[in-house]
Amino acid sequence: MYILHDNTESGNAYKVRLLLAQLGEPYRTIQYDVTNGETRTPEFLNRINSNGRIPVVEFPDGRFLAESNAILYYFAQGSDFFPTDRWDQAEVMRWMFFEQYSHEPFVAVAKFILTMLPPDSPRRADIPALHEKGYAALQIMEDRLQDHDYLVGDKYSIADIALFAYTHVAEMGEFDLSPYPAIRTWIKRITQTPGFIPMYPEDWKK
Repeated sequence: MYILHDNTESGNAYKVRLLLAQLGEPYRTIQYDVTNGETRTPEFLNRINSNGRIPVVEFPDGRFLAESNAILYYFAQGSDFFPTDRWDQAEVMRWMFFEQYSHEPFVAVAKFILTMLPPDSPRRADIPALHEKGYAALQIMEDRLQDHDYLVGDKYSIADIALFAYTHVAEMGEFDLSPYPAIRTWIKRITQTPGFIPMYPEDWKK
């Protein structure tokens, strides 16, 4: 059985949990408190991931695969979550690179600062800049989704999973999604896909 080295607050780890659930792939998790340095211990760095980050999938043969989107790519190959057309494959990868370079560093980091760091953290001064760049990324998604059900080829794929993870909880980073009706419709659409599992319990916003 696969082992997912995980943190329930991590959207990057949630991507993997969601795909594995929708594939019906059994796995178990090991949780880490990233704020207390549990992924920076010598054992973790030497045995699991020298980059000191989760998620990491541990394979039954003892290999480890890090980086959330690389994990999505590995498990999605040969499934309905990754297209067969070469152009569409490249488009999936384009959106996944966009997620890691233009979206996650701002939307996810704002969530981390506001939900996992103390209220007096000096990093709260970063929020306005994170919002500016995060909203720019959300607008790019909104423009695409105004005329498409999903990000690539109008079919649900790992591109959607990659960007759904932190977009659907963007309000936890104090992003206002009300000006983005296409994104909000897309979020609802994804929650209705077969095998969907939530990142948090249904009442997590209460």
